[in-house]
Amino acid sequence: MNTIFAKSAPGRCAAVIESQAPTASAMLPATLLRARPPRLPECSELDIVRHFTNLSKQNFNVDANFYPLGSCTMKYNPKFTEYVAALPGFTQLHPLLAQLGDAGRAQGALRCLYETERLLCEITGMEAFSLQPMAGANGEFAGISLIAAYHKAKGRSRRVLIIPDSAHGTNPASAALAGFDIVNIESRDGMVDPQALADAIAAHNDNVAGLMMTCPNTLGLMETHLPAIVRQLHDIDALLYYDGANMNAILGKMRVGDAGFDVVHLNPHKTFGTPHGGGGPGSGPVGVNARLMPFLPVPRVEKQPDGNYRLNDALPQSIGHIAPFYGNFGVTVKALAYILRLGGEGLERVAEYAVLNANYLKKRLEDVLDIPFSRLCAHEFVASAPEGMHALDIAKALLDRGFHAPTIYFPLIVKECLMTEPTETESKETLDAYVEALRDIVSRGRDNPHALAETPTTLPARRFDETAAARRIRLTEDMV
Repeated sequence: MNTIFAKSAPGRCAAVIESQAPTASAMLPATLLRARPPRLPECSELDIVRHFTNLSKQNFNVDANFYPLGSCTMKYNPKFTEYVAALPGFTQLHPLLAQLGDAGRAQGALRCLYETERLLCEITGMEAFSLQPMAGANGEFAGISLIAAYHKAKGRSRRVLIIPDSAHGTNPASAALAGFDIVNIESRDGMVDPQALADAIAAHNDNVAGLMMTCPNTLGLMETHLPAIVRQLHDIDALLYYDGANMNAILGKMRVGDAGFDVVHLNPHKTFGTPHGGGGPGSGPVGVNARLMPFLPVPRVEKQPDGNYRLNDALPQSIGHIAPFYGNFGVTVKALAYILRLGGEGLERVAEYAVLNANYLKKRLEDVLDIPFSRLCAHEFVASAPEGMHALDIAKALLDRGFHAPTIYFPLIVKECLMTEPTETESKETLDAYVEALRDIVSRGRDNPHALAETPTTLPARRFDETAAARRIRLTEDMV
């Protein structure tokens, strides 16, 4: 499909708006003005609407298709949260209003931030939260920076972070970006091995700053050795980091602070029903226990004795700003509305249905895919493509059936991996249709493997030459 520039015609426009506002030339110095107008498409309103409507029809999206991406929680995004976040009282506030000394006109927004923090503390068992990080990976970086600040305040330079091979995929990058050296440990039977952890601690003496864990991990399994792991870390005053990517599985069932974790990041854009990935901005709030509170990002929202709210920047040990303003405020509002609508009982049901749906799918696919861990899973599970078949081919064939592919080739410790997460929002009928599609695809692949290699055949785009796409990328229509 051509870009919208192909529909452009000189002088054509959608609407002409009469404005009394000053022109750019009247407001800006000449050095900041363009020498010529920007090259924008000139189209009618109808051409614009049709162009973007037709583009949307070519995309898989969570409103139209089942998205079983493991580790990403691509679930249905309730529309009432969009309505709440779009209320004029939120959308018309300037983001600097409270910070410039006019907190009285931003009390509603500040209360939303404060109440969200307190609810996340209740859900996780942490003492305090910062809503500033603007994505999951940004939350990881903030959490690891807090660990670094903790050790620095104690006058020591610990350089090593231990990360198991079953951790979330962005953990090593976040830790490295924060200045740590990464030590990887192999799992045993899908779990963090306490003996491997002990060996890593012994090998690096007093240089271990902490351990990053995902629980349940990226294999969809609960870490059964967690109490022993907590003791090993805390015995050397190292900290335990919780990656909240898989929080859907334990909402209302397990408070990670109570389990011994010292710092946690959450993904409201996954767990609490706001758009994820291409659907909208992310958010990665980071929560801490009492000993890490002095290092949280600024500004902090505080409730005063008179019931009003204010921003506090006077935290001398803070790691500073992680992102502009207060994070993605709209995502926070949606998450708050979602949590309040579900309540404690509703959040527990999220976990129950997420785990039920995943185990239902896993059980129904046991004779279709190779499933390396046969015990109960959490909200997602991993499988391998049958012998002689490729995960990529199965994923592409699913697109022809109207299903988005599961996550493939992650985690790397499972051969030809397919990681499936149905989420709590999908119906039994959708899950059954997914199973039948997979059964048919695998059956056809066994009879004729070459047929799967040609998929998808019904979509606007077929398989790409990824090497050519990287080396000879076309960004405009006039490139050859």
